[in-house]
Amino acid sequence: MFRTLYRAGLVLLAFTAAASAEPIKVTLLGTGVPTPRPTSFSASTLVEAGSEKLLFDLGRGSTMQLYKLKIPLGAITTNFITHLHSDHIVGLPDMWLTGWLATPWASRKGPMKLYGPKGTVAMTENLTKAFADDIRIRIDDEHLDPKAIEFSARDIEAGMVYDSNGVKVTAIEVNHGEKIRPSFGYVVEYGGHKVVLSGDTKYDERIAKAAEGADLLIHEVAVIEPELLVRNPVYKDIQAHHTSPEEAGRIFASAKPKLAVYSHIVFGTAKPAPDIPEEPLILRTRAAYKGPLLVGRDMMSFKIGDTVEAFAPDGTKLEP
Repeated sequence: MFRTLYRAGLVLLAFTAAASAEPIKVTLLGTGVPTPRPTSFSASTLVEAGSEKLLFDLGRGSTMQLYKLKIPLGAITTNFITHLHSDHIVGLPDMWLTGWLATPWASRKGPMKLYGPKGTVAMTENLTKAFADDIRIRIDDEHLDPKAIEFSARDIEAGMVYDSNGVKVTAIEVNHGEKIRPSFGYVVEYGGHKVVLSGDTKYDERIAKAAEGADLLIHEVAVIEPELLVRNPVYKDIQAHHTSPEEAGRIFASAKPKLAVYSHIVFGTAKPAPDIPEEPLILRTRAAYKGPLLVGRDMMSFKIGDTVEAFAPDGTKLEP
C-alpha cells in the first residue's frame, strides 16, 4: 500500500511539474492596420497560458484566424482591448455574435468577458441595442442561451486587471497621442515568464521598463517614406502617433527581451507595395538594437519556456 501511494505521489508530482512547466504560446492573428490587405489582418494577438486563452484586440479577421487554428471561439477565456480605434475592435461584433452560436466552432458558455479603456462598457451596451433583433430571433428560433450573449465588460485603469489560474495581466498606459487616452499596452505573466504587448504607441519608456527581461516583447512600428509625407499630409498625423524603427530599437535595447517582434506594422510607400518592406525596417532598427528581432506576419507563433522559439505560419522554425 505504501509503495502504491508513494508511486502515485511521484506521478502526481511529475504531472504537477509538467503542468507548471507548460510553455506559453503566442500567435499573431493580425499584424496589420486599417488597410484591408488580405495578407495582414488588423490587430489581434492570442496568448495561451495554462488553461487560459486570452485575446488582445479584436481586429478584422480575428475569428477566421482562430478557426484556422481550430480554436473554438467559445474557448477564449477573456478579451482585452488596447484602445478604441476601429481596427482594434471591428472584429468584436463577429467574435461576440458568432461565438454565441451553438456549433462546435463557437458555443461560448456564459457572458463574453471584455476588458478595455473607458468607453468599453458603453460600447457593449450599444452593440447589444444594435443587434437586438438578431439576439431576439436566435433566442426564439435557435433556443440559444441568453446568458451567453451578455457581456461581462469592464472599463479598466492602469495596473493589474486580471489574475486567474496562475495567469496575471497588467495594463500599462502608453502614449498613442493626447486625444487617445487612455491607451494601453499589456504585460502577461505565467510560470515565471513574461510577454509584453506595446499596443499602439509613440516612443514610450514605460514600455521598456515594463518589458525589462521579458521573454517576448511585441511592439508596433511605423515606416512611412518621406515622399509620401509630402504628397499626402494625412500620413504626418499617422506618423505622429506611432513609433519609428529607430525609436523601437531604443526600447528593445533598454528592455533586452529574449526576442523582440514587430506587429501592427504601419507602412506607407510612394509607390504601392505588395508587402512590408522588411529589410529597411530591420536595418533602421539595428541602428540602436543588435539583439534577436523578427518582423511579425499573420499566424506567426512563439513558444515560451526555457527558451523562446519562433515559428512561421507554415510551422517552420524561425531563427531571429
